[in-house]
Amino acid sequence: MTNLDEKIIHGPTGATLLDLPSPYQAHPCGLLHLPRFLAKIKKHLTGSLPKSYQRNFTKGFDGFLCLHLGVDPEQMIDCVQKAQNEEELNQSLLALFPDELRANEWNRRVVQIGMSDLALEKLNEIKDGLGASDREDLRSFADVIDFDEKKIS
Repeated sequence: MTNLDEKIIHGPTGATLLDLPSPYQAHPCGLLHLPRFLAKIKKHLTGSLPKSYQRNFTKGFDGFLCLHLGVDPEQMIDCVQKAQNEEELNQSLLALFPDELRANEWNRRVVQIGMSDLALEKLNEIKDGLGASDREDLRSFADVIDFDEKKIS
C-alpha cells in the first residue's frame, strides 16, 4: 500500500490529492467526472477528504453532474455507502440515474467549463494562484484540476 503522504501534496490550493481520477476519466456508463466524484465520496465517507476539497464537495462539477442526472448528491453518497463492491455500486447508480444519461451533452460541458467569457476571469485567477498564468494549454477547469493534481505538467 502506498504511504498516505505520497498521495497528498500541499500547494497553493491547500492539500492536493494525487490519487483522484482526472475529470476527463469516464465511468463505464460513459459519463466524464463520475469516477472522480465517486472517489471523493469514498474519501468523504472515510473522513480522508481534505478541507481543500470539502468546500466544493457536491458543488462545482459534482453538483453540475447531479443536476444533469436529476439526482440529489446525498442519493449518490448513499449508493456509495451501501455498496459492498464496484459491481453493486454501478448497479445501484444505474437504477438511480435516468434511462437516458445524455452523456454527450454532459461530457461536452465538462470539457468546456471555464471557456466562456464569464468564466475566463475565474479560470485565469485560479491559474495565477497556481503559478500557471502563462499556460495557454490550460483552457478549462478540468485542465486546471489535472495540472494542480500533477496529472499534466
